[in-house]
Amino acid sequence: MLVNLVGNAIKFTDAGSVSVRLYPAPGDELAPDRLAFEVSDTGIGIPADKLDRLFQSFSQLHPGINRKYGGTGLGLAICKRLVELMGGCIEARSEEGAGSLFRFTLPASQDSSADGGSQR
Repeated sequence: MLVNLVGNAIKFTDAGSVSVRLYPAPGDELAPDRLAFEVSDTGIGIPADKLDRLFQSFSQLHPGINRKYGGTGLGLAICKRLVELMGGCIEARSEEGAGSLFRFTLPASQDSSADGGSQR
């Protein structure tokens, strides 16, 4: 997931920076031990009216951008599915022309007792 998000950030940032952060996510009583992963960039950003389409399969936000940057529109949908399968969630914030931030959280540890303690 990080490789995909960092790759996208680099692809859509002609000038500026890309950063990656890992930190303990603020917990609550339902999910106290979580890690947050963030990838942010100062790239082209995403229009607010298109953010809701980001994690849909084969969703392309703008034909001109698709020709310039390429891609199938599957990467973020796959990331979302993988994060959810691991018990996490993913979100995006962006401002057109100012960059984007993608954050996903995952449990800090996996309970191995659910599968009889076997290694995966």
